[in-house]
Amino acid sequence: MTDTIYELEFLVRDYELDLQGIVNNSNYQHYLEHARHEFLFTKNIDFAKLHDEETDLVVTRVEMDFKYPLKTRDKFVVTVKALKEGNLKIVFEQSILRLQDRKVILNAKITGVCLKKGRPVKPEDAIDLTTLGIN
Repeated sequence: MTDTIYELEFLVRDYELDLQGIVNNSNYQHYLEHARHEFLFTKNIDFAKLHDEETDLVVTRVEMDFKYPLKTRDKFVVTVKALKEGNLKIVFEQSILRLQDRKVILNAKITGVCLKKGRPVKPEDAIDLTTLGIN
């Protein structure tokens, strides 16, 4: 496992709320995904370029543990930590923390695989894992 943690700051927007005045659960996946993509981009891993090279990184499992809700105008960060699990899986451990008090809003484990021409391959055959902090 890597000790490298990436953080990306967000602000809750009013249209992300549900009738109860809290962030709708589906929006948390958007936050997590955007933070993962930005993390990968900072490591020079470009989804569009990979796809053009017939390589795709795809999510196979999402586990989210909701702790507390976010509300309008809350500022928060999404953290990203990458690791390899088994021969084929890349796991992203992610958290959402409210900025004002660093309260954990959500913990997530996102599991994915690398596909070349539609077939699973070892992640190290598709991307440089050392740039993600994975040895």
